[in-house]
Amino acid sequence: MSRPQILEPVEAYALWAPDYPPHAHNPVMQAEERAMLALMPTDLRAQSVLDVGCGSGRYMLHALRRGAARVTGVDLSFDMLERAGSELGAFRRGAEIELVQGSVAMLPVPNAWADLTICGLALGHLDRLQRALAELRRVTRPGGTLLCSDVHPIGHALGWQRDFKAGGRRYAVRHTPHLYSHWHAICAALRLEIVWVMEPMLNPVDIPDGAHFDRLALEVPVALVLQLRRPC
Repeated sequence: MSRPQILEPVEAYALWAPDYPPHAHNPVMQAEERAMLALMPTDLRAQSVLDVGCGSGRYMLHALRRGAARVTGVDLSFDMLERAGSELGAFRRGAEIELVQGSVAMLPVPNAWADLTICGLALGHLDRLQRALAELRRVTRPGGTLLCSDVHPIGHALGWQRDFKAGGRRYAVRHTPHLYSHWHAICAALRLEIVWVMEPMLNPVDIPDGAHFDRLALEVPVALVLQLRRPC
């Protein structure tokens, strides 16, 4: 099988957006999402939630289901924001919802706006982790929580790619691995407290019958999930 063409995130998601579901749609995402939801507060009433790299809005939907009063999604891809908007319509009467185009590295969000800031599977699209985490810290209120996830760096070492099909061709999104040691050093420099770290594994029941995949994926973690806190 030929290797997929590697695309920059904006170009990749413009192709992927029409078919991108608003839920975890593969075993890696399902493992990542279970860990993220385990660390997300179950009661978000009266809370402001920011979803950075919101994509099709899956974590915005989870936040709304948990009662969030205000939810803002930011994504660099206009096409993915349109996809998210089509999925969020049912909640528009019960909460304040906003979708904004922007970069993780320069968020169009006021200082200390969010009680909870989420960034799911997006930071690997950036080369510079420190700049992104500094922005996520800035927009989170003192005492607030950040939930971040990315594909586990061991997957990159094993040659895994975030690939998809569009128009009968295979593509992959450019990805930069960020080691836990990078997270630890940057969080220390930014005064972000690492509260919890999870390295979820695949659940074999999520793997479709007859699927072709690297069997090592059943023996190593597939995602790195961190709960961080901005000190008061």
